[in-house]
Amino acid sequence: MAKDKPSIPKGTRDFLPVEVARRNYIFNTIRNVYQLYGFKPIETPAMEHLATLMGKYGEEGDRLIFKILNSGDFLSGLPDDVLQSKQPAKIGARICEKALRYDLTVPFARYVVQHQHNITFPFRRYQIQPVWRADKPQKGRYREFFQCDGDIIGNDSMINEVELVNIIDDVFYRLGIDVIIKINNRKILAGIVEKTGYADKFIVFTTIIDKLEKAGIEKVSQELARAGIGGDAIETLKPLLQMQAGNNDKINYLRELLKGVDVGMEGVNEVVEVLDMLKEVKPSSEVDLDVSLARGLDYYTSTIIEVKSKDVAIGSVCGGGRYDDLTGVFGMEGLSGVGISFGAERIYDVMLEKDLFPEKIETFTQLLIVNFGKKEQNYCLSIAKELRGQGVQCEIYPEHAKMKKQMQYADKNNIPFVLIVGEEEMKSGRLSLKNMKTGEQVVVGKEEVGRSVLNSSES
Repeated sequence: MAKDKPSIPKGTRDFLPVEVARRNYIFNTIRNVYQLYGFKPIETPAMEHLATLMGKYGEEGDRLIFKILNSGDFLSGLPDDVLQSKQPAKIGARICEKALRYDLTVPFARYVVQHQHNITFPFRRYQIQPVWRADKPQKGRYREFFQCDGDIIGNDSMINEVELVNIIDDVFYRLGIDVIIKINNRKILAGIVEKTGYADKFIVFTTIIDKLEKAGIEKVSQELARAGIGGDAIETLKPLLQMQAGNNDKINYLRELLKGVDVGMEGVNEVVEVLDMLKEVKPSSEVDLDVSLARGLDYYTSTIIEVKSKDVAIGSVCGGGRYDDLTGVFGMEGLSGVGISFGAERIYDVMLEKDLFPEKIETFTQLLIVNFGKKEQNYCLSIAKELRGQGVQCEIYPEHAKMKKQMQYADKNNIPFVLIVGEEEMKSGRLSLKNMKTGEQVVVGKEEVGRSVLNSSES
């Protein structure tokens, strides 16, 4: 009986060495920028108590949380009527006490409350770890993926938003990705809903308009109507959601529209404060006030940010916002925070499509030392040790094989240099160094090998 081929769950991936190197290039770029801005690294467990996660992401988010069955006989003590109800949510609540983290922000809020006596506020943290969502896999959307979060918590100054926009700008400049940074404010959205007379439908409203880019204005209008929002209100919203104008014109329009609506005007003033400070630092990326931007997560209360690639249609490559009381659900009220999260998987796809990865990161071994036999092999062991001490990534071919086979090995593994050491080279101390890209072969002294390889790698 034939065995099934080994496989992995849909929405997850194995990574080849070159893929890991490219991903690490992204992670290291993000990490270095965070550290430039004084952010400190933390880590949290892959799994949290289910109660920690549930109810923080909205109804749709709660459905996408991967729950973990209790250990042992998880059905023990489960009443028959619950089991026979065939209601997954009801049964899951009884047999699952833990879950894989859905994002890094809610666990961070839990972390802050749990470790508040060891933290100095405002606290700047960054965290690069995987998260899991029971989503339908598609291009740019996976069930297991990394997030690269940065948060400033314990302060409500708008300068923190400016710092995060600068971080976004720096990261994408270093990666070579041309982006547009979209900002909005949930208070503006709350003011718009209040102005149209449907303040009680704020969550429904933001959830629906968050689909505008994918679904289009007509489908969004239909969904708003089905949600009970009247035709007059929808017609009032259409020009606002579709507005193509500069930031100043949008601000003036909102000030007129939201006149007398306190929460809306507060949001407008906060956006203006952020935009005014950004004028001082002049980010290289375009910053656009997008009134249709909603960011579906329920915990956002003020500024919201979303970043799109200008060249590749793949959804947001970074996003975030301000949350005024996320720690309050864990018993620590009134602690304002703001954060962003880089989507490493989508950034990877954009860079791959645009051929933005530096060629040098795909080189794992800089030098292969050819193996002609035991005597030559033993002679080369000390050479390899000395070269590694100089910082040269090198390896000795592990067996005495035909030269053609060893050269093919170097070629297939993208090794730029090969060191040839035979009897003559051992006697003279002058070694043959071959450049695999140009085919050029030169004779150098033992002490010159490392310098030649390193100088070539830097050029």
